[in-house]
Amino acid sequence: MTCGLSTKTMRKILLIEDSKIAGPAIIGALQLRGVECAWAKDGATGLETARREKPVLVLLDLLLPRISGFDVCKKLKTDEATWKIPVVIMSTMTDAESKEKAKNAGADYFIDKPYDMSAVVDQILKLLPKAR
Repeated sequence: MTCGLSTKTMRKILLIEDSKIAGPAIIGALQLRGVECAWAKDGATGLETARREKPVLVLLDLLLPRISGFDVCKKLKTDEATWKIPVVIMSTMTDAESKEKAKNAGADYFIDKPYDMSAVVDQILKLLPKAR
């Protein structure tokens, strides 16, 4: 699903999130700030979308159907087409072991769920590449 079809911005991000509540909430908040979004609801679709859409940033949940977020991150970071894309983990798996596993898979940043949506959107905007 593609959303926020503004051609004025080159700040497309990919959200890989299976929650029917969190997904639209995150996308809606980012769209209000002028960010174009693509949304994949499982890990396998997320990998395909990342290769096809070439987002500037991936927001990734760890608990996903089909392929775990850990495996998605590892595949993104070892694929020639996607390895440079920053990956931000957004997860309820906030224990030290999960964070270390995400880091070892190549995650660039970790945001704990639950979170304050406004603060998260501000943080995501700071992480977006400056060159548009």
